[in-house]
Amino acid sequence: MASACFFARCVSVPAHLLANPTPLAITTCGYGTGAALGPKEADAEVAAVPPSVPVRVAYELQLAGHRYLDVRTEGEFGGGHPAGAVNIPYMHSTGSGMAKNSGFLEQVSAIFRREDEIIIGCQSGRRSLMAAAELCSAGFSGVTDIAGGFSAWKENGLPINQ
Repeated sequence: MASACFFARCVSVPAHLLANPTPLAITTCGYGTGAALGPKEADAEVAAVPPSVPVRVAYELQLAGHRYLDVRTEGEFGGGHPAGAVNIPYMHSTGSGMAKNSGFLEQVSAIFRREDEIIIGCQSGRRSLMAAAELCSAGFSGVTDIAGGFSAWKENGLPINQ
């Protein structure tokens, strides 16, 4: 991973993105106008990088009014979830693994406004980061990823509903 600092905030960028032959402009979601790692050309592929916070910070954000979007499967959500969370799966289980929820963006848009403050979590942090990046790219400006996901939420003794 390489790091780039945006507005005094460090963001890790996977090396395969930096090696991409397509010009890549990286912008941060919800932090001013963003900055670029590569050329800002009209045909540049833009990748939004949402901020990520530890679960205790996410809980404080939730208490302050941010809404919790849980992107785990319905089965995972049914086994326990943070109090007040809304479930919209980013991936669905298939017979051979997982497939992206093709209606994810539309489902989120039906419940959340683009300017809403949203904290996004999954089981361990991977799906939520992908979902958060997709929402940032779609124009959602108040998106924050929850590092460690529900596993870390539970380990830290934060409130859950069964």
